Amino acid sequence: MSETKGFISALTRRTVLNGIATAGAVAATARLAPGLALAQPSSLLTRAIPATGERIPVVGMGSWITLNVGASKKLRDARVKVLQSFFDHGGGMVDSSPMYGSSEEVIGYCLERIANDQKLFSATKVWTVAQAMGIRQMKTSEKLWGEERFDLLQIHNLLDWEAHMETLKEWKAQKRVRYIGMTTSHGRRHNDLEAVIKSQPLDFVQFTYNILDREAEKRLLPLAADKGLAVIINRPFRRGQLFDLFKRHPLPEWAGEFDCANWSQFFLKFIVSHPAVTCAIPATSRVDHMDENMGALTGRLPDARTRQRMIAHVESL
Repeated sequence: MSETKGFISALTRRTVLNGIATAGAVAATARLAPGLALAQPSSLLTRAIPATGERIPVVGMGSWITLNVGASKKLRDARVKVLQSFFDHGGGMVDSSPMYGSSEEVIGYCLERIANDQKLFSATKVWTVAQAMGIRQMKTSEKLWGEERFDLLQIHNLLDWEAHMETLKEWKAQKRVRYIGMTTSHGRRHNDLEAVIKSQPLDFVQFTYNILDREAEKRLLPLAADKGLAVIINRPFRRGQLFDLFKRHPLPEWAGEFDCANWSQFFLKFIVSHPAVTCAIPATSRVDHMDENMGALTGRLPDARTRQRMIAHVESL
């Protein structure tokens, strides 16, 4: 990545590990839609961050519940394998929050044991009241991750956002964070988020969108595109409910037309094919599920007509 933390310190943990890492995936070379690179045999689907043009893979990794495993070495080592698979497949964005229990500490544990995390796009959040407490919390997150500078800091669920926005703007001006953003995972907060998007100098916005929950198509996605904001999509599988609803049904044969081999890729490719979406962040605790998810990072994407066909199909089941 341009302007990455490789310039921060030649002696950081990541720089040392990267010195023995193998080369990352080849950059994408063709365009499917504005800002989207079409995957070739050895390339990945990426989208540009509107604020800078920097490209990131369209499938990232969430950490809610799945990485909240406490101090158990057995469970932590299992999550190392999950995160290793993520990076092996070319993953970039890892998203977390102090709200997620031990997840940030577990991420730090995993990153110390992974040699090819040079493409990490670190994203976490501030989730507390009062500016001073927010600063303390963000400093703690840096220590837990082992990061000297986050790529992205977000205000989680708009909690005391006015106080934290002041800090985030200052940190960005001081180059202590690269990008700043705002999140919500509650549909009832969409109006509040819309007002913040219109009034604040954000780089990223994060909210829920999936093949059944498409309220964001009406206002948030068009507004983010109009304001030039990168969009992160949380709850892409509706907390796993989409699999409960549809896994007993066979994948439609025409899913192969956009290189889709399983339901997770079907759901993810629907999301990331929306031209306003930058990255979706499914969470998983299993390597085999990670392998399935990351399959959505390559191959063709559905066009507008196929997206409508996908909606009609799942709604008919």
